[in-house]
Amino acid sequence: MVDVDLSQPPFSLLDAKGKEQVRHGMDLAYFDRHDIIVETGQAGEYVYLIHKGEVAELDPTLPASVSRIGHYTAGDLFGAISILNGKSRYRFQAEQECLCYLMPKALFKALCDQYPDFNQFFHQSLAHKARLLTEKRAEGGVTMAGFMLARVSECMRAPLLLPSDADIGKAVRTLNDSHADSLLVETASQPGIVTKTDLLNAIVLAEHPVTTLLADIAQYTLVTVTPNQYLFEALVSMTRHKVTRVVVIDDAQVVGVVELTDVLSYFSSRSYVVSLQVEQAGDLPSLAAASHRTPELVNALMAQGVKLRFAMDLLAALNGRIMSKAWEFTIDTTHHQHSCMMVMGSEGRGEQILKTDQDNGLILADDAEWPGLSDDMQRLTDTLIELGYPPCPGNIMVSNPAWVGTVSEWKGHIARWASSRDGDSLMKLAIMLDAHGVAGNPSLLESVREELFERCSRDELLLSYFARTALRFSTPLTLFGSLKKPQHGIDIKKGGIFPIVHGVRTMALERRIYATSTFDRLDALAEDGRLNRRFADDLGEALALFTELRLRRQLQDISDGTPADQQERSNRVIVQDLSSLERDLLREALHIVKDFKQRLSHRYHLEYS
Repeated sequence: MVDVDLSQPPFSLLDAKGKEQVRHGMDLAYFDRHDIIVETGQAGEYVYLIHKGEVAELDPTLPASVSRIGHYTAGDLFGAISILNGKSRYRFQAEQECLCYLMPKALFKALCDQYPDFNQFFHQSLAHKARLLTEKRAEGGVTMAGFMLARVSECMRAPLLLPSDADIGKAVRTLNDSHADSLLVETASQPGIVTKTDLLNAIVLAEHPVTTLLADIAQYTLVTVTPNQYLFEALVSMTRHKVTRVVVIDDAQVVGVVELTDVLSYFSSRSYVVSLQVEQAGDLPSLAAASHRTPELVNALMAQGVKLRFAMDLLAALNGRIMSKAWEFTIDTTHHQHSCMMVMGSEGRGEQILKTDQDNGLILADDAEWPGLSDDMQRLTDTLIELGYPPCPGNIMVSNPAWVGTVSEWKGHIARWASSRDGDSLMKLAIMLDAHGVAGNPSLLESVREELFERCSRDELLLSYFARTALRFSTPLTLFGSLKKPQHGIDIKKGGIFPIVHGVRTMALERRIYATSTFDRLDALAEDGRLNRRFADDLGEALALFTELRLRRQLQDISDGTPADQQERSNRVIVQDLSSLERDLLREALHIVKDFKQRLSHRYHLEYS
């Protein structure tokens, strides 16, 4: 029996009995430098798990200078595909002295028959393998299964219903008897909702008698979910819509209510109270206290193995609420309907997990009158700095008059940028394409973005210039297809994140897709038929992997007290520090980026530019 670490996938997919079969069935073999371990066309007889040394995967049909297509080190596994396909397509050769564990074909096939998950591992896409990695990382407390997979139906309360002709007095007695905070009002057309606060305001502020019918005070704009939606999605909806409860609808029927306190109690982690603290903040100091706790929330989400896209959704909604409340505390209500504060860049796409530089601007209605505008915008910028959003080095902020203008002025800017097509103009178009309204009147931004699509989506020459930026940085793979391993790390933002984000943004512009999230854009492009669904999913998983690797480095820098002026270091991933599965995923994800860049080059004729 050999002593081999079986804690990593695919062996972690086996139970204790299966792992025991592996330990008893494996042998250990030595290979000298340059030994051919598996030859092209050879029938697969073993699965190899490298204990020490390095192995090259070679394609003998290619010239020697480019024949090296893969690279395997300690902890990596190869040879399984040769068994599944009947013979090896490539040559595997020791690059230095190697010790490998050998699993015989018979044992490998027996395990595949006994353990479907183990078998499926060798047929999976990047998306499936990334999910395994996430599950592997999940630590105690609320597990990924408990957090990600909990459904609304597991947490909802039975609906408390009263007819529309019931009065305020009846509602107060019903709520007291039920120890509830809200009830639903049945009407012929659609249900309404009445909360304790609504009843209190009706009696004290509006001075309605207790005989007033509930139909006259109920709110009929409901935020709804279905019983089968994830509970996490309900939390995101509450944060985004500024409510503390959602109504559960199944087949057009009200079947329950989920309160924010129920969700927080279900997840039972103090970190999630951040959402509640933001909502309850009545002044800037209390809002700042809640805002500065978001890194704690991010740490909790990562430790518990929450899928990154879900974490992004929650953090985007939370950051949006923080900025919206900062606006409410800073800007007089008389200006709210005639202006729109927009966020851009990663914040606009909903992909900014930790607070980075501010990227924001202001759109004014053409007839807006705002005498103290400049002072108010400077105060808003200063407020956001207090809340933990650093100033933008490029001065893309509402305190800069260049990023404040009327609807007509913004449309004029877009026209000039579209016709200029220089680097600065294309950058500004990209920024505006990602813009998302967080405060004020969002219809003003919609009008400006409509102009952007109208001007740019059918301009083939502009799209070609626009797309070219996605190829600006090289993919950190060697000529042989393996990962580059500089001691200072590979820049995952330039080499992985940016090509996906900007390439997808270009395609979304061409197809007039109004979503700002890269993930939502990928979904829309797949629905549109512009991208194959599996390729779109793999691009999304690649982006999530790059973002998570970068996030882990950022969190470590925060923990180590790394100065903000060294933030660029956080974009670098040290390949040597990754597990074998992480290296495998990173290599596969970067090959997907390389493929995507080739597709962009072909579609927008960049090979001729």
